[in-house]
Amino acid sequence: MKGIFRARLEQFGPSMSVLFFALAVASCQLKQKEVFNIDDQLDYCAAQAERTIALTPDDGKSIPRNIAPNSTKWRFVEYQDWTSGFWPGVLWYVYEHTQEPEWKARAQQFSEYLRPLSVSPANDHDLGFQVHNSFGHGYRLTGNEDYKKVVLMTSDTLETLYNPNVGTILSWPRPVPNMEWPQHNTIMDNMINLEMLFWAAKNGDNKGLYDLAVSHADKTMANHFRDDYTSYHVVVYDTLTGEKIKGVTHQGYSDESMWARGQAWAIYGYTMVYRETGDEKYLDFAQKVTNVYLDRLPEDMITYWDFNAPNIPDEPRDASAAAVVASALIELAGHTKDPELSRRYITSAQAMLEELSTAAYQSRERNSAFLLHSTGHKPNRSEIDYSIIYADYYYIEALLRLKAYYNNEEAITSVLALNESES
Repeated sequence: MKGIFRARLEQFGPSMSVLFFALAVASCQLKQKEVFNIDDQLDYCAAQAERTIALTPDDGKSIPRNIAPNSTKWRFVEYQDWTSGFWPGVLWYVYEHTQEPEWKARAQQFSEYLRPLSVSPANDHDLGFQVHNSFGHGYRLTGNEDYKKVVLMTSDTLETLYNPNVGTILSWPRPVPNMEWPQHNTIMDNMINLEMLFWAAKNGDNKGLYDLAVSHADKTMANHFRDDYTSYHVVVYDTLTGEKIKGVTHQGYSDESMWARGQAWAIYGYTMVYRETGDEKYLDFAQKVTNVYLDRLPEDMITYWDFNAPNIPDEPRDASAAAVVASALIELAGHTKDPELSRRYITSAQAMLEELSTAAYQSRERNSAFLLHSTGHKPNRSEIDYSIIYADYYYIEALLRLKAYYNNEEAITSVLALNESES
């Protein structure tokens, strides 16, 4: 075919031949630019995960958490760390994409590291992050009844942190700076752990977990948000009376600032609560906390670590918040009744994923994580501009959700290319 095309071009002489070739190349480049290939990004995740497997000690306890800037070495944690469920969750998602049995075996191996959490006293609220993301995905993808039992037992353990006087789950059952221990503290991140409780209420005998999750969502809605729908990271309550003592933004720039990942947890959390309850008030609220986030994003759609940080644009980004929000937006787009709003959510999610999939944010040859430029706890000078495992988890989750949203299309029209052509 190439020979026939070249012969026909030669009929027009060398100058026209050069022009035709130039136009052909330009056309191919335009087509490539206008397509976002989801499977290419998922294959990239699988390849990076393969590199991480090779770097991870096979000692029954080492779980990847982060990589420092300009490094290739993972910092490993054990199962008690709040991030321990994200790596097995990544492996389950890679298995879901590839359907290759070796990924299933790896996901099972690292999930097993977390089994003690189901039979240990609750040390903090993060059991959903840890066990729902590991054994929960394992049950979803394999139907292994033993995995189901682990998730149900862990949900009962998480229930022990619920304070009926307050109506929420205690996040940190120990002294934490500025939390006025032994008063009751609840952090926005805890919204994500409600998903495990909703699941357990539907799939186990403890139906009261549903009401517990709803109470937590309602109390958080009433006390964690300012009039403009931006969120506090933590609310401290009186343990005995349940009265709100104060709102603080523990990991943000200031108590009154919009910490990016905290707002991301709110977007993701209330979208999920609407899915699990069908109550329209949660859909309305999810849209309100989402819109204030989208309205204040920079042009490239990737948030700085805090929307009120004083030195923007010379502040660290947080790819993890962008990945969380992208994943949530894809689900929210499917729930939203307003077509214009739904379109805004899905195009925003895709734009975030496209930007995260560029050389500016993908780790590629620089290390074996998926993404660069996440910020963990800047006020504590911790994990600033790092590769962090939960960014990778929500990135691959969002890619899988986007593919499902477009009915398993591998490649879709590029939102970023369309925006560039319109400007």
